[in-house]
Amino acid sequence: MIISTTSTLEGKTIKEYRGIVFGEAISGINFIEDFTANITNIIGGRVEEYEKEVVNARADAVNQMVKRAERIGANALVGVKIDVESINQYGSMIMVVATGTAVIVE
Repeated sequence: MIISTTSTLEGKTIKEYRGIVFGEAISGINFIEDFTANITNIIGGRVEEYEKEVVNARADAVNQMVKRAERIGANALVGVKIDVESINQYGSMIMVVATGTAVIVE
């Protein structure tokens, strides 16, 4: 599966548009990691606990989007966009949504 943030693929011709597909992942961080992250927030530095969750959730969302594109016969995704949002007041739960247009390319 070719995945691109652009609307075209250099050297490829889009033959058919199959539609918009999505992938979603909601991920929470456990209490101990959240506590450690809050300490890092106070003293400064990178919050690796959250970074790992974002990386994993993003991969899950993209994989889900790819599977949905494959189910409708696509062999590429164009115009891909990935959004990451905190979904609770403490920031310990994140939602990642991957969106793209499923296409068939030659």
